[in-house]
Amino acid sequence: MLPEMLTIAALREAYAAGATPLDVAEAIIARRDALTDRAVFITPVPDAALRDAARAVMALPNDLPLWGIPFAVKDNIDVAGLPTTAACPAYAYAPQADATTVARLRAAGAFVIGKTNLDQFATGLNGTRSPHGAPRSVFDPAYVSGGSSSGSAVAVASGLCAFALGTDTAGSGRVPAAFNNLVGIKPTPGLVPNTGVVPACRSVDVVTVFAGTVADGIAARAVMEGYDPADPFSRPAAPVALPARPRIGILAGAEREFFGNAEVEALYDAAVARAEALGATVVPFDYAPFRQAAALLYDGPWVAERLAAVEGFIATNAADFDPTVRGIIEGARKYSAVDAFNGLYALNGFRQQVAPVWRDCDMLLLPTSPTTCTVAEMLADPVARNSQFGRYTNFANLMGLAAIAVPAGFGPSGLPAGVTLVGPGFSDAALAPFAAAMHAAAGCGMGRDTAAALPAAPSSVCPEGWQQIAVVGAHLTGMPLNGQLTGVGGVLLRTATTAPEYRLYALPGTTPPKPGMIRDPGFAGPGIAVEVWALPDAAFGAFVAAIPAPLGIGRVALSDSGTVSGFLCESHALEGAADITHFGGWRAYMAR
Repeated sequence: MLPEMLTIAALREAYAAGATPLDVAEAIIARRDALTDRAVFITPVPDAALRDAARAVMALPNDLPLWGIPFAVKDNIDVAGLPTTAACPAYAYAPQADATTVARLRAAGAFVIGKTNLDQFATGLNGTRSPHGAPRSVFDPAYVSGGSSSGSAVAVASGLCAFALGTDTAGSGRVPAAFNNLVGIKPTPGLVPNTGVVPACRSVDVVTVFAGTVADGIAARAVMEGYDPADPFSRPAAPVALPARPRIGILAGAEREFFGNAEVEALYDAAVARAEALGATVVPFDYAPFRQAAALLYDGPWVAERLAAVEGFIATNAADFDPTVRGIIEGARKYSAVDAFNGLYALNGFRQQVAPVWRDCDMLLLPTSPTTCTVAEMLADPVARNSQFGRYTNFANLMGLAAIAVPAGFGPSGLPAGVTLVGPGFSDAALAPFAAAMHAAAGCGMGRDTAAALPAAPSSVCPEGWQQIAVVGAHLTGMPLNGQLTGVGGVLLRTATTAPEYRLYALPGTTPPKPGMIRDPGFAGPGIAVEVWALPDAAFGAFVAAIPAPLGIGRVALSDSGTVSGFLCESHALEGAADITHFGGWRAYMAR
């Protein structure tokens, strides 16, 4: 029986217990058939083809990082075998290859369940600008789901897939997350390739991830990222570290604008308080230059990039455009090349103005959207309402920043709100631990499962001044002793596998049950699954000192990245112990 939300951790547990990707595909088919919101998908993968995709995954090695994980794809991202329409039927074409992001996810063992609805040509933040209808908030069908990546967010929040791809130019990978109680991972522009993506504003577009948890979003992003020479805006990553107790910029004065939505304002203030409780120092800052830079995206020459993306098509098919989308794109004709250069000069001026903010703050904490509205209200005033949604999102890609949107709880109306942590370019991994902590502290679950428990979130960057430790048994996530890590502020960095020369044994007479791992030089086994955690220095010393014999901490070689401190066992304790190496890890053994 699968949980309401299909997280990667839950699916891995199901597989360890004997379920197969075909079982998951059948559950998705049943859930998709029962879905009342028929505007979520433009092209769902047909039932038979979905079963075939699941069977194909079953033929792959099950140690792939995303083996058996279902995902959905916004319909401006190419998936071979499915049409790409950008929510404009007259524009549809049949891609011959997957987008780079989709190809990398499939190579990692994930499988596609369908192409999702969007604001046409990714122009909008509300989800109502599509001939296929408007996907609705999973909490109240009268309300918008957010856009442009509307269908992707609703698919995840409805429990149809573990994650979904969106795109983000002005906030489309963040606003739908806020409106559906999800995490939205918005990478630094250039970190994740855009090859095979229908552009909105090519120079600032990014492919994003919607997920129930930061852990799942980061896992998908980590597979997708990496330089792609076919994308002219792709850049090699230069990771930026952040302190474990960050200085966080918060809104102040006249820049606190919620358009009369007292619920969202209260939830933002509560999020600020949670950040302080988690050890952050909050620093009021002047948002004005960020807001002025954001205005360039729709009220400046960058809108001409939207025209550049579809110039030939709109010249012959203007009548096929959503009226609001057409008005925005055709409005670009008033801008000249001189305007474009003046806009570029203005943007660089704003970057200089905000430089002192980044000297005082490690990251910013902003409302993801300062308000929401019903579908009827959006249709009655589509430009002004949409603009309100982007007040605190539109600047991020213009300024080359990373962002993670997380849920912030629910107001008395029963509607959710969200907050976004924004960091310097390529701080993507470093933002994850604090973002996950903020999500967990909000206590609002994920998607429509508002009571769901949250796992720890991975990050590829160990916080400054912390120590890494690889755990192999009862300290794994969900195991009896995991609280010894989380209770002292430990953060899950990632999952990994040891080098092949390690053996794993089930130690007899231990409570709770524990394994013992030893290094056997010359042995060529499957490698042992471990989790790499980070602990503050003081906590690390106390944790190691409390480990009872015959277990201890030594250096453990990983298959992908050198050595790390980790659990090892004294060889004398293995007398009478069962060799369980062939299970590949303690979790698989315990689930036998």
